[in-house]
Amino acid sequence: MLKLVDSGARSHLPFSPAFIAGELMFVSGQASVDAETGAIIAGSFEEEMRRSIENLRAILEAGGLSLDHVVNVKSYVAEEADLALYNQIYPEYFSEPRPSRSTIVGVLGTKLKFELDCVAYVGATRQQAERIG
Repeated sequence: MLKLVDSGARSHLPFSPAFIAGELMFVSGQASVDAETGAIIAGSFEEEMRRSIENLRAILEAGGLSLDHVVNVKSYVAEEADLALYNQIYPEYFSEPRPSRSTIVGVLGTKLKFELDCVAYVGATRQQAERIG
């Protein structure tokens, strides 16, 4: 089964918001952009991070999922100085057990302060996962 999720938050750039392939949903990188037009909305690190996650949430919900279905997150933080705030805000959106995560610093150039993408599991939430070990 392959499904295109083509709503929630959109971009004017040449990529799709998300695809569901079997039991996994792959969501493209979400940044601080207007969900309708894809125009960048500049702000503080916190504002940009929250807007990015809200865009991610909108795409997940368009596909029938929630942030609790996210099993892997890749985050991109422009400035190392923002890592403490990033780690403070992150748990507000991703509860225990948290998704696996990679964070890359210093890769966004000058237009964005934060971006993230994810993989979500269609079949269950993280809270329903069988714990091993």
